[in-house]
Parts: sequence; structure tokens; C-alpha cells
Amino acid sequence: MKIGVTSQNFRTITGHAGKARRFMVFEAASDNQIVLTGTLDLPMEMSIHEHPAEAAHPLDGIDALITASCGDGFAKRLAERGVRVILTSETDPMTAVTALLSGAALPAPAADDHDHGHEACGCHCSGTSPAAG
Repeated sequence: MKIGVTSQNFRTITGHAGKARRFMVFEAASDNQIVLTGTLDLPMEMSIHEHPAEAAHPLDGIDALITASCGDGFAKRLAERGVRVILTSETDPMTAVTALLSGAALPAPAADDHDHGHEACGCHCSGTSPAAG
């Protein structure tokens, strides 16, 4: 299983996934060890918010994406790519990935911190947690 994590600093789980450009990618090795297999540091036009929905994307091929926050549009676009989005308030990527792979529940996401002008952002925010799971 391949799991992506939004991480602007490559140390903690961060939010605003639709505009995120930095991701950590983990895989479970055959001996059940979790391995960081890579990082993505994408240009602005490769954020899901900016990227054409029909075009290939570096996140294609991951099974799940862990993030602190996202809008409905982001969750829908990743679901169309076969990616399950998991929202959490956990900040440590390895802790979150380990919990996900073991089937343990992750802490619920923090209260919505999506505070920019919704009328102009185009992010389809609803203030809900569309993809918690």
C-alpha cells in the first residue's frame, strides 16, 4: 500500500491539501516495516487546485492521502483518481501512516481552519470533513 501525506515542511502533516505542493510518500515493505519512499516538491501549477482533472498527476498510484484539512473538491478529485483521503489532527506522519496501516483510528481533524474568502477561491469548501475515515 502506498500512502501520501501532505507536508509543507517534510516533517509534519499539514492541511490545505488542494493547494499543497509538498508530499511525503510511504510504503509498507514486505517485512511490514514502513518506509519513506520519496517526497514530492511540485510547482504551483501541479497542486490539485490548479492541475487539470483529466491530466496525469504525481499523486496517481497512491492508495490513500493523509492530510490535516481539505475541501470537498479536493476529496472528490482524488476519489476520482482512486485515492482515499483521510483527515486527521495527528501531526506526525509516521504515527498516522502506522495507524492507518494497522487499522487503528486516527484522531479527528481539527476544527475547520479554512479561512480565506470562499466566494473567490474556487475550492468548493463546505466546512465539513468530507473524506474522514
